[in-house]
Amino acid sequence: MDQSVKDALARWPNVPAVHGWLSLDARGRWRLHPQGQAADGGPGEPITNTQILEFIGRNYGHDDAGRWFFQNGPQRVFVRLDAAPYVLRLADDSRALVTHTNAQVASVDSWWLDDDGQLYAMTPLGGGIVLDRDLPPLLEKMTADGGAPLLDALDALTPSQAIAAAFPGAYAAVPLHSIAARDVPKRLGFIPCPQADPA
Repeated sequence: MDQSVKDALARWPNVPAVHGWLSLDARGRWRLHPQGQAADGGPGEPITNTQILEFIGRNYGHDDAGRWFFQNGPQRVFVRLDAAPYVLRLADDSRALVTHTNAQVASVDSWWLDDDGQLYAMTPLGGGIVLDRDLPPLLEKMTADGGAPLLDALDALTPSQAIAAAFPGAYAAVPLHSIAARDVPKRLGFIPCPQADPA
């Protein structure tokens, strides 16, 4: 978190939080909802200013309830998450994963493949969805038990059973589970659309 944000929080600790103004789509793009209607599901307006994007990325976090937010000075701006708290892409050298905020993913605790074919990872940073365009090359790099291609082992994946999945050279073998898409937020511990507390 930026020092200027910490200073603002110390100076104005009781600024009310806001909801409905910011969302993160499934491709890692921040979107502004000028009317505060993110909960309605609209796409919002893309934020393209590089300095603003970097500022949001540096001051992005979550509370103990699993609500993710952008700390804008003293004000907490809760975020609607269209897929997960992080969107993960292959690094430029394709040897590890990087978040949409450009943070390196140091390790993966578990993988989750939903019934729509989307792949999620639980990481020390939080849960993330693998960017759609990077999913095929990532799956090609991943291996199952004994170093066999993961793609060959996915047919054995059932709702009640996990298989070991590794990204050689980057992440050790950890369980890969199947999951219903509707269960992803609960399993990865985030609230997709935080709401204001009742007055």
